[in-house]
Amino acid sequence: MRIEGQTALITGANRGIGAALGRALLDRGAAKVYAAVRRPETVTDPRLTPLLMDVTDPGTIAAAAEVAQDVTLLINNAGQGSGATRLLDGDLDVARRTMETNYFGTWSVSRAFAPILAAGGGGALVNVLSVASWWAMETAPGYSASKAAQWSLTNALRQGLRKQGTLVVGVHCGFVDTDLSASVDAPKIGADEVAEHTMRALENDADEVLVDGFSRRTRAALTGPIAGLHDIGF
Repeated sequence: MRIEGQTALITGANRGIGAALGRALLDRGAAKVYAAVRRPETVTDPRLTPLLMDVTDPGTIAAAAEVAQDVTLLINNAGQGSGATRLLDGDLDVARRTMETNYFGTWSVSRAFAPILAAGGGGALVNVLSVASWWAMETAPGYSASKAAQWSLTNALRQGLRKQGTLVVGVHCGFVDTDLSASVDAPKIGADEVAEHTMRALENDADEVLVDGFSRRTRAALTGPIAGLHDIGF
């Protein structure tokens, strides 16, 4: 995909990875980038076009799709963690909300914008996933499950949107230096690095991005014994 001249929509583009993706797209000549967020006033980059959207609210998704009929590149980035729900204790409702945001939110937004992408010639759809799609965490099983479900959804979208010519890209990375991982004591990569790898994938029509060594080692371990997934270092 040639990024120059494209019109993109990024969910959760007011900070972290979403903001970095917006900057990277504009730096490469994107014509317009919608920042689809629950609170449009939090979008501080004047080059972005704020747009109200809560990915768990079908009404705001439909309204945003009515406004953004020119979108040719959709990036599902909005996400929620569920660190408050440990494996054997904690509030399961927190995990349910995480699934609602990360899995059903991505599904709902993709459904709403798939016809718009088709009308524009196919375009591309990017899902910002995680190494947690494959690497389960005892301390946050709800988050890992939501990302595993989101990965499965990405694969289904790749099949379902192929006939309309839409490139579907899944982006996997380990811990990123954002608010979501602020309490994690582990090596982290920068959000700009995630954005750069994503831009390269789009420009090369690649369908999967493995940003860092952690995600690459974890992906490779899927072909080995299941116990090996728990022995991978950051």
